[in-house]
Amino acid sequence: MTFKLIPTLVYCCVLPLLITLGVWQLNRAEEKQIFLKMQEQRLQSEVIVLKPDTPVDLVLLKYSKVSVAGHYDNAHQFLLDNQINAGVVGYFVLTPFVLEGSDKTVLVNRGWIPLKDRTQLPQITVTDTPTTLLGRINSFPGVGLKLSGAEMPSKNWPSVVGVVDSAVLSATLGYPLLPFQIELADTQPNGYQRDWQQTTLMRPEQHTAYAVQWFALALVLTVLFIRYSFKKVND
Repeated sequence: MTFKLIPTLVYCCVLPLLITLGVWQLNRAEEKQIFLKMQEQRLQSEVIVLKPDTPVDLVLLKYSKVSVAGHYDNAHQFLLDNQINAGVVGYFVLTPFVLEGSDKTVLVNRGWIPLKDRTQLPQITVTDTPTTLLGRINSFPGVGLKLSGAEMPSKNWPSVVGVVDSAVLSATLGYPLLPFQIELADTQPNGYQRDWQQTTLMRPEQHTAYAVQWFALALVLTVLFIRYSFKKVND
């Protein structure tokens, strides 16, 4: 067997890269399995009562079922723009909910409504009488590409915003907002179309499949390199 300099250098550089990518995908698969197990546990756990003094930690609270007492701020509501549902563009209706006995507020995602006419904002009035609602704690909806200024809400009410930044919206409202949303349960009144997804992450099985592909490429590269080296000897 004869090893040529350039093919050998290419092989020695590419092989570790392929193996590293395969191991990384396996690690990601394990992380996703742990995450999905945690998510399922929280979805099946008892309802958390969210109070003004509840420690705010999205990592610990995310996907937890929650009950909260207070009232909606009907006068100040947000429409999260460019939300797609079944191929149709629309808004998520985000309504501030003031926690009972405090000025702390959490944005309640009351669901999705279709966009019919940008020149005329939809009517999203909700009662502001004291109530207790049920939902699920989650992070704010993400965006694929954040445009400059997308986090700045429009001046009118309901206010249209492209990206949720709790600090910016808190300054707009003039009172503190918690750094997460509550997705209103589909059994609750005063909501719109709600089809909350458990996760938008890649499944562990997909990561494992990618890992197998990277390892297969590493094997093919090794076989080709060995055959090439033997061929040079025979020649």
